[in-house]
Amino acid sequence: MALEPGILAGFLVIFLAVLLGPFKIHVIEENLEPFLLVCGIAAMTLSGFVELPGEETGWRMEIIEESLTSPLHVGDIFGIPIGIFQIVLVVGLIIYKWHDPIHKAIRKLTDILSVKVLGFLLIVVLGLSSSVMSAILAAIILVEVVNAMPLSRKSKIDLTIIACFSIGLGAALTPLGEPLSTIAISKLAGEPYHADFMFLFNMLGKYIFPGIFAFGLLGVFFLGKADPKDAGMKAADYNETVKDVIMRAVKVYVFIAALVLLGEGFKPLILEYFIQIPSGILYWVNMVSAILDNATLCAAEIGPALSEIQIRSILMGLLIAGGMLIPGNIPNIISAGKLGITSKEWARLGVPLGLVAMAIYFVVIFVLGI
Repeated sequence: MALEPGILAGFLVIFLAVLLGPFKIHVIEENLEPFLLVCGIAAMTLSGFVELPGEETGWRMEIIEESLTSPLHVGDIFGIPIGIFQIVLVVGLIIYKWHDPIHKAIRKLTDILSVKVLGFLLIVVLGLSSSVMSAILAAIILVEVVNAMPLSRKSKIDLTIIACFSIGLGAALTPLGEPLSTIAISKLAGEPYHADFMFLFNMLGKYIFPGIFAFGLLGVFFLGKADPKDAGMKAADYNETVKDVIMRAVKVYVFIAALVLLGEGFKPLILEYFIQIPSGILYWVNMVSAILDNATLCAAEIGPALSEIQIRSILMGLLIAGGMLIPGNIPNIISAGKLGITSKEWARLGVPLGLVAMAIYFVVIFVLGI
């Protein structure tokens, strides 16, 4: 059944607000986290007016709990819950305490390897290891290294965006990397796929590994264009306070909570329209993961009834598009918050890079059938 026109219009207004608001209105850009939270609350409230057979929509206790606990729990280490909020806070405090030796070591590494070589290694190594260390930790390491590198602001932003594409791809290889991969494996654990720990590694590795190395080479190209005589080519001085570290962790908490509400709020739209679309078209439609939680889209779209090519196309579409805008991926959120990258600055490279990558993978998956 189709959604009522008024409900559909409401979802469209919220979607456009999330997509365009940060680019058009400065006060939204400056307060992105609370803005997204308000939009998530509006989407959840609107979805409560929709009835879907066999599906719960709108406000309920488990979604409130999920939005409050998701930033605090992505797994357990020795029985202790570990979440994005704790990792960002603890690692931020460690860097605050020992920033001098950390930044000196990074600058020494830059002198030994050169900026281009270090940039390539950063993109490739973090991309390959994010599936083991998690996309969160990879992003934190990324921003600290980038911050300490003698680069102009523009070069730092370019390097960060390219590296976040790489991290977002690599993190999908195992369930340790990011929520999307955990959800995909849990949805496909039964017949006929019997998905295990290495399932996505075996299915997507042939797309992801070349992609990570391609992003590494692209990073070298962008760094090669940087003028070493540029007055802005310098390492940033560390000037954060404990309050800055805590506030960044709080902002990440609000951001993740908002994405949970947005994803769940848009569930009626996803279930009524998205999953009915043929896989070749859905691949492109999944560009909405640039502003919506790709784990929620994955949960709605992936299922054991799908063919392998459908699963591959859905996952690759979600993974690539996630790098296009700041809300699309956890690494983007962490990196943009730490380096002060605006939505416009991210989109300047993120959108065209994402579109080119999606076009290349579309040819590989649908035209060449690889």
